[in-house]
Amino acid sequence: MEKEITGKIKILKDGPYVVTGNIKLSENIITSQGKDYVYSEGRKLPQAKTYTLCRCGKSKNPPFCDGTHSDCDFHGDETASKANFVDRAEVLIGADLDLLDDHRCAFARFCHRKDGTAWELMRQSDDAKLKEEAIKAASDCPAGRLVAMEKNGMAIEPEYTPEIVVLQDPERGVSCGIFVKGGIPLESEDGSRYERRNRFVLCRCGESVNKPFCDATHVHIKYRDEQ
Repeated sequence: MEKEITGKIKILKDGPYVVTGNIKLSENIITSQGKDYVYSEGRKLPQAKTYTLCRCGKSKNPPFCDGTHSDCDFHGDETASKANFVDRAEVLIGADLDLLDDHRCAFARFCHRKDGTAWELMRQSDDAKLKEEAIKAASDCPAGRLVAMEKNGMAIEPEYTPEIVVLQDPERGVSCGIFVKGGIPLESEDGSRYERRNRFVLCRCGESVNKPFCDATHVHIKYRDEQ
């Protein structure tokens, strides 16, 4: 997380996300596997040193911006808190593992495992197997809503290299947000920066009430990008 990253994501006022620094762009499909969820590889997307990703949800060339935001009168005001995760998150006390929860849900459902939810597993984390499941349930959350924490206060995070992943959710019949991995800096339209995080999901349906982050509105409005 602390290593130097030359690239960044810049939010343009009422416009797209501008990605610089030759950051890999991929597509993943949220796939059910029994009672668990995994990522399956999606389309091969074009790579470039700099590219713009649609934020209004209306592009005819998703996930890329095609300028439609100017025609559809898109209002992309950033409403999300810029406070650090640890200052926003609720601390939930478990048996051998605690859980930080900031309630920013992208409805990816990785917090649901065959043996229970991240919250249930955390409460039973004195069982070694269930503790491992609790850590996976929290760490696989793309939104970064959940972070498992050892009793000594050490946060447990997966190791990610910088990558931007467009998500699809055929089980729900929707296209999801943009999964940002590996501590890529996110710069506001006003030039300030959000806290650098290992994982978060950006809205691309245009309708989140917690912009720029996904709040699962894509599920309620049945958002589908026009592939």
